[in-house]
Amino acid sequence: MQEISVVEIPLMDMLSMSIVVLFVGMYLNRKINFLKNNYIPPAVTGGLLFATGVTLLYSFADMQLEFDMRLRDILLLVFFSTIGLSARFSTLAAGGKALLVLTVIAGIFLILQNSVGVAIALSRDVNPGWGLIAGSIPFAGGHGTAIAWGQVAEDNGLKGAASIGLAFATFGLVAGGLIGGPIARLLIERRQIAMPAPQDTESPADSLSGMLEGGSGDWLFNVLMSILVLALCVSLGDIVNRNLSELGLRLPGFLTSMMVGIVIINTSDLLRKPLQMEFVEKLSALSLNIFLAMSMMAIQLWTLTAAAEAIFIVLVLQILLMTLFAIYVVFRVMGSDYDAVVIATGFAGMGLGATPVAIANMSAITSQYGNSTKAFLIVPLVGAFFIDILNAGTIKLFIQIIQNFLA
Repeated sequence: MQEISVVEIPLMDMLSMSIVVLFVGMYLNRKINFLKNNYIPPAVTGGLLFATGVTLLYSFADMQLEFDMRLRDILLLVFFSTIGLSARFSTLAAGGKALLVLTVIAGIFLILQNSVGVAIALSRDVNPGWGLIAGSIPFAGGHGTAIAWGQVAEDNGLKGAASIGLAFATFGLVAGGLIGGPIARLLIERRQIAMPAPQDTESPADSLSGMLEGGSGDWLFNVLMSILVLALCVSLGDIVNRNLSELGLRLPGFLTSMMVGIVIINTSDLLRKPLQMEFVEKLSALSLNIFLAMSMMAIQLWTLTAAAEAIFIVLVLQILLMTLFAIYVVFRVMGSDYDAVVIATGFAGMGLGATPVAIANMSAITSQYGNSTKAFLIVPLVGAFFIDILNAGTIKLFIQIIQNFLA
């Protein structure tokens, strides 16, 4: 076998390529009715196409691309900082009951997701512990949880669990971005959902004209203030995270950045010095799309072929479970209205992929029909914090059940 040559893609090249990938995804989404009608995020469209090209290079040219992903990691922190900056206490109080309900729903879904995984493992006559690797560990948990628990599983005799978990997490990321739009379309068309009142839209040229209308100094001040606040969220969030880690409390970096954002926005309101959020919202959309594009571009599809059959079976069943749960449980329990449609779409991305996928799914819907403040408040909070706590508890519960079963 010919030796694989590794080509390293530096940070700025990665940024340029990700923007081109987004442009390609936007173009294809406009031209291909299936993509447009099902609200597939442009980052998923362009990123999958790019990942396929990278796989062809690996397979036929013996060339592997390795990307500098430091900027992607920073963009994740920036994005969740913008989520925190949108979480005013007055809004949180308004959505308190919905947040509690969605958290309970998420807990129920995690139990079902692991039950499906364990059932698949038992049907294939393998250790039922593999069911957790095909359940909430990679799907609701994502790549980080798959690596962490996969290593624990390997230490307990499940060889290759980390690699399989990463494969499930990767395809879950893709599936979460692909099924959200069709779920929303099905609900909107069949349930005849009342859409929100139309909002005025403006072209990029109109937006730029409006920003400059008050003078270049005002425009520059507002942009710089937005960047400063986001930088503070990221840097202070890192300081908080490191101090909590020293105390034994380990939290994801994006969660502490979001917490700092919540403190900043509510402190500014308390001092009656409200922040200008127009540019923060634009930076939120920008960071999310580039982050997701980079994540999709870096998927190494060739690493997943060895377990293709098992991955296919698990994916089909988990996607079916998610689709039915989003339509018949999440949508109905959350109110059967437009907000519920957006929440169900986000839940699909969150439960199969990751919170940024959930946001991308919801953004694709709201860009067509109008904003959903309720959805954009509670889904990120559940996905960024509560679901990780619920998932850890659910995994430990199933491990205990499996141990008792094998005893």
